Amino acid sequence: MVPTAIKLHQVSGILEVIFGDDKVFRLSAEYLRVFSPSAEVKGHGPGQEVLQHGKKMVKIANLEPQGNYAIKIIFSDGHNSGIFSWQYLHELGTNFDSNWSEYLKLLQAANKTREPQFIAVG
Repeated sequence: MVPTAIKLHQVSGILEVIFGDDKVFRLSAEYLRVFSPSAEVKGHGPGQEVLQHGKKMVKIANLEPQGNYAIKIIFSDGHNSGIFSWQYLHELGTNFDSNWSEYLKLLQAANKTREPQFIAVG
């Protein structure tokens, strides 16, 4: 499954991915960041996942094609190690509601927030 178009909306931070099956997914930078397929987020096996928090304000800084099968997303917080295959982007779009709901529950259970934590200096 290969997208027919990918559009990055810089102001809103939305990545619009359009597939040939008439599926159009509008995925926020925050959603993509917290569900990055990288080892930093997913770990190296089941049970090693790292709950991402404080990512509400993250943006997509750049997109890099990875052959004909994926894109690498560079985020404004410096995260750049996730390779998002077309299949994974389709799954993220298809399962958005359940993924997001579960993520919010995990944040609450861990007493974490979507809001970034800023430290006042001086």
